[in-house]
Amino acid sequence: MTTAQEGLQQRPKLFYGWIIVAVMAATGALTMGMGTLNFGLFIRPMGDELGIGRALFGWSQSARQVATAVTSPLIGWLIDRFGSRVLLAFAAASTGAAMVGLAYMTQSWHLIALFAVMGLVGMGGPGSMVTSVPVGKWFVRKRGKAMSFMALGIPIGGVIFVPLTQALIGGIGWRNAWIVCAIIGVGLIVPMSLWLVRREPEDIGLAPDGAPTATHPGPAVGADGRRARSSRYVEEPSWTVHEVLRCPAFWSLVVVFSLAMLAMSSIGLHRIPHFMDRGIDPNLVAVATALDAMAAGVSTFSLGFLVDRFPARYVGGAGFVLLSLAVYLTIIATTPFMMFTAMITFGLGAGSLMLLRNFLVADYFGRKHLGGIQGIMMPITLVFSGVGAPVAGYVRDSIGTYNPIWWIGLALMLLGGVILALTKKPVKKPQALMATLAPATEAAEPRR
Repeated sequence: MTTAQEGLQQRPKLFYGWIIVAVMAATGALTMGMGTLNFGLFIRPMGDELGIGRALFGWSQSARQVATAVTSPLIGWLIDRFGSRVLLAFAAASTGAAMVGLAYMTQSWHLIALFAVMGLVGMGGPGSMVTSVPVGKWFVRKRGKAMSFMALGIPIGGVIFVPLTQALIGGIGWRNAWIVCAIIGVGLIVPMSLWLVRREPEDIGLAPDGAPTATHPGPAVGADGRRARSSRYVEEPSWTVHEVLRCPAFWSLVVVFSLAMLAMSSIGLHRIPHFMDRGIDPNLVAVATALDAMAAGVSTFSLGFLVDRFPARYVGGAGFVLLSLAVYLTIIATTPFMMFTAMITFGLGAGSLMLLRNFLVADYFGRKHLGGIQGIMMPITLVFSGVGAPVAGYVRDSIGTYNPIWWIGLALMLLGGVILALTKKPVKKPQALMATLAPATEAAEPRR
């Protein structure tokens, strides 16, 4: 047996990064039942029993996002330094405890306080750093593919937990529904995180994408007798937080995703009770919400492969157009068919942004300081996100319709799409670039 063949046999058959992807996908699925996508289903029964207006439900979302914004810089640094293993377990446990608290709430301020607890680490949703940053660190050339598989968890979770939540509310009441969803989420996320999550490939002697290393050498000659195409991994250019703060492209992305979060938060939460207000059966609304999540999964999975081949900024621009169309359809929808069309269109557009928000930062600025960079961007975008839901709630409470704020959201989405399409990937200065490249004796396989 040749040395090359021995090296091939020594390499692990499954790159551990795919286990990280599977854990984060499962976590994303479970968070859909932990006060994120399924929260809209609680608004009418909780509001009717407790006498809570729509604006307060919007403020509860804002409280969660403000808490995440405040802690994001620290969380980003902790992820870069220690990884998501303990943070993810803590996020699940604290969110679960808050959900149990919701089952026993009697005052409106309880809602705000408990949702703020949920946001301390920011586990819920596609922009969560504790789930997205680890995947960005484990992959470079296959980052788009890996993130597309990771993001599949969210629509799968939506398909499972939205109808399940509606069934629980109808069968055992909204209070017990919160408790059951909490037990499921915490009971699965905590052990998965503590057992399987690792910070980055170098911690266990690997390189991103499963590239050959000194510990796990790749074959000099393949099984067909030809020389292998790839060799040892060369680190991608990585920007420091200080460098990113002086980069115009970074601030363009901040503006783009701030506009997106502002517009999406004004419609994302309130469209569920909006359709119920129009007399559409709540069970049909729950099914449509699940199809929304499924459409997001189809979009995310497909685009995850496209962004490795085409400029992601153009793909994102198309996503903004779809979201704008979804808002328009939501405004005019009066029948179940139109509601389903609006929901599915929204899912297709949201799926593209779900992927691109995580992908673009890693692709534009590298993986080494990804947590820190996300920790700078996250608070800004979350502040804008926190404004949309309560403002939409106030508008509806005041004039009986969401339409004025949603027309504004439609315009903001179109503006964000234009800015994103014009934001090119920045090029790092040569002297800074040389300082970040790891020494290598062989050239890495070029990324497409």
